[in-house]
Amino acid sequence: MEASPFLLACRRKPVPHTPVWYMRQAGRSLPEYLKLREGVPMMEACARPDMIVEITMQPVRRYGVDAAIFFSDIVVPLKAIGVDLDIKPGVGPVIADPVRDRAGLGVLRPLTPDDVPYVTEAARALTGELGATPLIGFAGAPFTLASYLIEGGPSKNQDRTKAMMYGDPELWDALMERLTDITIAYLEVQIAAGASAVQLFDSWVGAVAPQDYRASVLPHTRRIFEAIAPLGVPRIHFGVGTGELLGLMGEAGADVVGVDWRVPLDEAVRRVEPGKALQGNLDPAVLFAPWEVVERRARDVLDRGRTAEGHVFNLGHGVLPSTDPDVLARLTDLVHEASARG
Repeated sequence: MEASPFLLACRRKPVPHTPVWYMRQAGRSLPEYLKLREGVPMMEACARPDMIVEITMQPVRRYGVDAAIFFSDIVVPLKAIGVDLDIKPGVGPVIADPVRDRAGLGVLRPLTPDDVPYVTEAARALTGELGATPLIGFAGAPFTLASYLIEGGPSKNQDRTKAMMYGDPELWDALMERLTDITIAYLEVQIAAGASAVQLFDSWVGAVAPQDYRASVLPHTRRIFEAIAPLGVPRIHFGVGTGELLGLMGEAGADVVGVDWRVPLDEAVRRVEPGKALQGNLDPAVLFAPWEVVERRARDVLDRGRTAEGHVFNLGHGVLPSTDPDVLARLTDLVHEASARG
């Protein structure tokens, strides 16, 4: 496992080739996934170890990627502790009783391993089946989880979320502290069950200005990375629309900073403090263009990624649902071949 190109790149060590995996590679665009998920609600699929294992393995078998990403959803730990929520097709997570005041914090009790036995069972089974291929565990970052809880569902502007952050900092910090504890516990469960790396997704934090990120988000994110540092696995931090936050995200303490498609990797190198690897960052929409465009853009990402201390090739966000799986398979081969070291 320690010879894994993915783990080597995360640790900024020499690699035989640039490792590659894709956010949302487990599911969405794969016909075998759609067939397996037919008639099964998302939250049910995320609680069935057999489905978790099969869906996680599907892209590894099809693409030959350098890492697997645990099939789940960022709201799973919230559901596990009793938050009344569902994932509605075409919408996303919807919260029945949004958290808008101090009384609403009561539902956010600490998470224990007994709350998510299916995660432990699936992760242990996966580590046995994956062999030398690392398993990436993941969790939603406190800001993004807070956004769903406060807004009641996906939000373009995070109006209520930022209003609480600006207008009631004590309530905001109390909410973020509880979500931080839950996130740490959830990542610890996955690592204890065999995850070789973890990624913290902060999907909505790009809505926050740098000064507010530093004051109201960074302390909580930093506490997560500090808490899991002794466990010895690489820690990845990714957000969408976070070009202006990349330096601060590096300060939060992850080993790898994920970069979306808006900032070239060589520019990201200048924005992120030394001592970090980078992950990214081909625009997922490029995969719908003719192959010669995909190849040219991918080679450009690889060229710019060579300026980083370590580089994990990925998309700049998740695989889009209508992506042709054959293009991803071809892209994986291209990355491996074009980056192979003599």
